[in-house]
Amino acid sequence: MLRVENVDLYYGASQALRGVGVEATAGRVTTVLGRNGVGKTSLLRAVVGQQAIAAGRIEWEDEDIGALPPHARAARGIAYVPQGREIFPLLTVEENLHTGYAALPRSLRHVPDEIFDLFPVLKDMLGRRGGDLSGGQQQQLAIARALVTRPRLLVLDEPTEGIQPSIIKDIERVIKLLAARGDMAILLVEQYFEFAHQLADSINVMDRGEVVMAGDKDDLVEDDVRRYLTV
Repeated sequence: MLRVENVDLYYGASQALRGVGVEATAGRVTTVLGRNGVGKTSLLRAVVGQQAIAAGRIEWEDEDIGALPPHARAARGIAYVPQGREIFPLLTVEENLHTGYAALPRSLRHVPDEIFDLFPVLKDMLGRRGGDLSGGQQQQLAIARALVTRPRLLVLDEPTEGIQPSIIKDIERVIKLLAARGDMAILLVEQYFEFAHQLADSINVMDRGEVVMAGDKDDLVEDDVRRYLTV
């Protein structure tokens, strides 16, 4: 469903990505691992259209989307949960969920019941402001907001960052359920190896702006992967 080929990306004169290639398909979790500053978030920003690429190609469902703005990609079924969550702190939980409507036709502008099946805690907090939630609850809200758009590609940037272990387990459960449905591709950036390894069908390891190791999880040697994650 998603094919990234030979992508270069720059911030001014600094090159963040060098010939990067990644694929993500429905029913599978594709993980991108690496230390801080190796280009993981830049890759996701390129996929969702928040940063223009200098070379290469990004295809989604056989369409070249490399020149499309973020809202056009969202309308095509690509949802992004950014690092740091970026929920609206002064809006209520319900209002935060409603911001996902922007990418939808009017007929689909409602919150699916499935959202509250996946994140029951949110149903009891609809009237609370987003900024009053714990970090873990805000992360659940950020994922739920993305799911409101009915994505076919869910892009997650370090969803475990600053989250308590019990909610990490809840997020892991949700990602497994979404992948098991078979109609959604999941692209996950992580530094927490155990979480990523539990979920991954395929692993891409980045270093200095390049993919230095890639393959199905069972085909990669765990110690080789971990070597690129240690400081």
